[in-house]
Amino acid sequence: MTRDCFVRFSSIMEQTGRLTASRAVSVEEQLMIFLFVVGHGASNRDAQETWQRSGSTISKYFGIVLEAIFNMSGEYIRPPDMTNVHHTIRYSNRFFPYFQGCVGAIDGTHVSACVGGARADKFRGRKGDTTWNVMAACDFDLKFMYMLSGWEGSAHDARVLEHAISEPQNSFPFPPPGKYYLVDSGYANRGCFLAPYRGTNYHLRDRRRLGGDRKKEQFNYRHASLRNAIERTFGIWKRRFPILRSMHQFPLDKQAMIPVACAVLHNFIRMDPASVAQDHVSGDEDDDDASSEDDSVDADPDGVDVGESSSHLNIPQDMDMGAFRDYVTNCIHEGSSG
Repeated sequence: MTRDCFVRFSSIMEQTGRLTASRAVSVEEQLMIFLFVVGHGASNRDAQETWQRSGSTISKYFGIVLEAIFNMSGEYIRPPDMTNVHHTIRYSNRFFPYFQGCVGAIDGTHVSACVGGARADKFRGRKGDTTWNVMAACDFDLKFMYMLSGWEGSAHDARVLEHAISEPQNSFPFPPPGKYYLVDSGYANRGCFLAPYRGTNYHLRDRRRLGGDRKKEQFNYRHASLRNAIERTFGIWKRRFPILRSMHQFPLDKQAMIPVACAVLHNFIRMDPASVAQDHVSGDEDDDDASSEDDSVDADPDGVDVGESSSHLNIPQDMDMGAFRDYVTNCIHEGSSG
């Protein structure tokens, strides 16, 4: 976060009344204490030494700021205009018009959880560590457009998504008719979720010697190239907030709020051109803890505007997702063969 970005954020927090200064601690210091903890993975003791405050003061203002930022999620974690085709797709001859109906990508990722005793087993993910399974959707500007936090690490991604879309209080952003999200093969290919073909591999190093069902491999490769946005988003988010990889011993309700608060900050920072430039300098980082069963690949250099959109490459109302995927696969194959 640049200095200007921090000043803008602290001004918003103060002007909207989300944070108020006390006699001893300004709004700026409250925010800096919070950012020091989440942005450095610092302990309460580290914060005490840095800010020369008591442990209770550090804990108090960390909690106040956490709740304030968490409550901003409805304002800062939301989908863009889903009726438009994003320029990442619109100006790519690999993605357009084949994926013109795609509005974003969805995946689950594991965030560190600090849990002990009998409850720990529920939080153990596939690597044996105690984690939270956090589901998120992102757009192609690498900003979060939805996040659901609070599921134990042992929960399957498909179960978390099912909960997100079936419970109205979760406020899942369903796309308009004909639009859809990209998901990996851990999710079902149905509804508004377009998954790759299962059992069909694709690797960047094998791209020139594809075997098996070439049409399906072509589809899977382009699908993974575009869906890679969620891996990159998770990677930047976790690199920026090390607490997500090493959670402290907060109450469980606070632990579940931290990923969402960090997502709010991530999106606010991504609105600052100077901060986005810093992300590019440091390099986008794929997320090792994402639940993807596919290989992440880097995009080839894209071309220019490749023509008008094709309405038939949005999902027709009378076509299920399996038939639509086959149709897109055939279009990709015909386009690459022509």
